Amino acid sequence: MEDSVSIHAIWLAQDDVKKNTAVKLSRRDLLRLHKDFRRLPRRGILLNPLCGKVFGPEDHALLNSTTLVGLDCSWAQIDDSVAAVKKRTRLTSRMLPLLLAANPVNWGKASKLCTAEALAATLYLAGHIEHAELLLSSFNWGQGFIELNYEPLEAYRQATTSAELVQLQFEFFDIE
Repeated sequence: MEDSVSIHAIWLAQDDVKKNTAVKLSRRDLLRLHKDFRRLPRRGILLNPLCGKVFGPEDHALLNSTTLVGLDCSWAQIDDSVAAVKKRTRLTSRMLPLLLAANPVNWGKASKLCTAEALAATLYLAGHIEHAELLLSSFNWGQGFIELNYEPLEAYRQATTSAELVQLQFEFFDIE
């Protein structure tokens, strides 16, 4: 794939390995899985759902010139996991705008994306739609993620600033 982005995931082994999307993607050679923080890329974007800064148009050039790193951990342990990762990396943290999960564990829940969904959403927002679809094609529910979120994904992708992207969330989700 010509315009592909280098994809990595930090695997903290907190979930059932049989249902783990990052493990499955690594078995299909669609991402590089890391158990050791020392082997992570030195530069790149870390998907961190707690960081407070949304992945926006200003980040696309950074993504295209470095790597995308997903944090694969249990939602039940997200606070401790993010803290551990922040201590050990210097990656640029970004979170995703609101999207609905299509994975069987959190279907329909806002922002409770699995690693594969988060990585694919980031690629989609940066215009790497074919790469996003390739990642999602590994799962029988994968196409459902794009169908469920098609309107917000397209609107977010076409936003020209992060502020505009953040504001768009109000059009699609009831945020207080």
